[in-house]
Amino acid sequence: MPYRRLPNTDNARLRAMKKALEMVTKVQPNELAFSLTTLNKLNALCPYFEQMLHQQKQAIAIQAAKSKELANYSRKAKLYISHFYQVFNFAILRNEIPAAARKFFGLRENDSRTPNLLTEKDIVYWGEQIIKGEPERLAKLGGNPITNPTAAVVKVRYEQFLEALHHQKILQKSTKYATDKIAELRADVDSIILTLWNEIEEHFSNYDDEEKRKKASEYGVVYVWRPNERANTKEEIVDEIELFENIQENRAEYYQDEDEIEEPLTQEQLQYTISFTNN
Repeated sequence: MPYRRLPNTDNARLRAMKKALEMVTKVQPNELAFSLTTLNKLNALCPYFEQMLHQQKQAIAIQAAKSKELANYSRKAKLYISHFYQVFNFAILRNEIPAAARKFFGLRENDSRTPNLLTEKDIVYWGEQIIKGEPERLAKLGGNPITNPTAAVVKVRYEQFLEALHHQKILQKSTKYATDKIAELRADVDSIILTLWNEIEEHFSNYDDEEKRKKASEYGVVYVWRPNERANTKEEIVDEIELFENIQENRAEYYQDEDEIEEPLTQEQLQYTISFTNN
């Protein structure tokens, strides 16, 4: 026998509530299979739950699309920041700029390594050091500005990255807000669906099991077969098919036997008729 299965996903929860609300427009108020109290709760909860689901899906979709843009801006920002530090270190190596100038960029004086840019925080930190450090170096030590790329070009790529990163953070907050709200609503939604389905089944309790399930299903109540019961049902169908095939085979054999019996009798009668005619 099928058993009732409550929804276990958010989309299934929404379908269960919306299906029940659809029935409100299809039946008379006095024929509705659940109470007015439950109806009022559904009218209050279902639209808000649906709104949060929509907001979550929309935020996730936009976030996924914008993440590609962020990755592109991140790659370019890393490239320009890395190249600036490489050119800067080469200038020190050629004695065009004193090693002491490294302090303006957050580096140790004897550290000639290019900074690691593995994370977003690394890009933000080392990009900011260039934008602040290059004007300060020129003001205090003089000399020629770094070119290919210049600090101004690095700043353009850096700010593009910052803007994309900021937008991504907003989308992440929006997604988290909707996700948290859905999690808060889930217990109330499960509770109202349980009450709803109990009332529906109670309303149709005077019907036999099959008819009750049929009518309850119209309101969105879900019934499923247990695996072993489904297997047994298939076996019964197979047995019926085999029985029908056996009947057909037996019937065919019966008619074939009749033909074999009738054929010699017909010949005997024919021979007798011919003999009688000749006489």
